Amino acid sequence: MDYARAEREERFVVMEGGKRCTFEDVDALPGDVRAELVDGEMFIMQAPGESHQDILGELFWLIKLYLKKNNRQCKVYMGLGAFIKRDKYNYLIPDISVVCDRYRLEEKGCQGSPDWVIEIVSPSTRKQDYEQKLALYRETGVREYWIVDRERDAVSVYRFELGEEAERYSFSDRVRVGIYDDLYIDFSELELD
Repeated sequence: MDYARAEREERFVVMEGGKRCTFEDVDALPGDVRAELVDGEMFIMQAPGESHQDILGELFWLIKLYLKKNNRQCKVYMGLGAFIKRDKYNYLIPDISVVCDRYRLEEKGCQGSPDWVIEIVSPSTRKQDYEQKLALYRETGVREYWIVDRERDAVSVYRFELGEEAERYSFSDRVRVGIYDDLYIDFSELELD
């Protein structure tokens, strides 16, 4: 497939001859290329760096341990694709997603929105995470959305089901998870270099 590439916001935006891209275009990419779709516009994802991976691993492990210990029916995933609008033009790959309705899960990803999404900001995803994904997650029924931004020492927590605006925390704070009354993530205890 011959894509015209244009650099925008420190990442590549891929369009094919002006037509809207679909999940079939994403699925046809080479196996080592990951991409997301927002209203038919394809965004090639850069490989995450060490800091990103450290945060991802720590958060995933804490959530997985909580779910297992408390016998919760929800499942936590790293990099599980989500057909966020249940169409072929919108496909996101959250860093971490928690899905409580297992009937929405299939081999290619989650049909509809996960219950809880965490995006870890990288330089190439900053605008996407704070703007486009925020709007999509709010619009499509994600119950809770966290933006974890190590560079800014910030954790923004959106509890959409409560209609609240973002609560702001730092990496020295203990943050309550809205979808579980008894789960707290203490960012000061994360083992980060």
